[in-house]
Amino acid sequence: MMKTTRREFALRAAGLLAVPLLSGAGQMLPQRRIEFNAEQTADLNAISAWLNSITTLSADFVQLNPSGTMAQGTFTLARPGRLRFEYRPPSVILIVATGGNIYVRNSRVNSVDRTSVSDTPLGLLLGDNIDLKRNPAVLSVEHKPDALVLHARSGTNRLTENIVITFSSPQIQLKQWTVTDIQGGKTGVALSNIKTGIPVDDALFAVPMKAPIIRKGAG
Repeated sequence: MMKTTRREFALRAAGLLAVPLLSGAGQMLPQRRIEFNAEQTADLNAISAWLNSITTLSADFVQLNPSGTMAQGTFTLARPGRLRFEYRPPSVILIVATGGNIYVRNSRVNSVDRTSVSDTPLGLLLGDNIDLKRNPAVLSVEHKPDALVLHARSGTNRLTENIVITFSSPQIQLKQWTVTDIQGGKTGVALSNIKTGIPVDDALFAVPMKAPIIRKGAG
């Protein structure tokens, strides 16, 4: 129970625990799709095209937690399949997605927990050949003067949204997302200083390991 609790705490702290969402793997969403009008279809195609065009991305992030506390760090993406959330101190959490799994390292208790990408909203960013208009998790898209706002759901029986993702418009770029957990708490993550198509060191996506335990010699 303790290991599961640590993993859920870490993922919820990153705004990632909305299970399962948009990944297409392992989810039991109804197959019925919403019929979008021409403008909505064009907006969803534009967002999908931008996501599919991304090979690498880096950004700073600010996160507001349900408790009102704030965290900051850097966010790095290499599509398909790899991602890194590196939190600044005093946070002790590092999150790396690679090989279809997410690894959460907690340096305070020297633990590394693993879960599937399909159990988080990360599939939207990490998946290949994204087509949002055909994704049964997508409920609607709002076209605002300077933004496109995607509303989506997770879970087999969920009828209402529990994630909102905002992209800038008319130049599409990921700006922020808000995830609502099962207790109704909202975690918001906003990106800044976004750079795409930049060189990214593969070492950033190495599986995090526990620190070795150094034992003193006997005498």
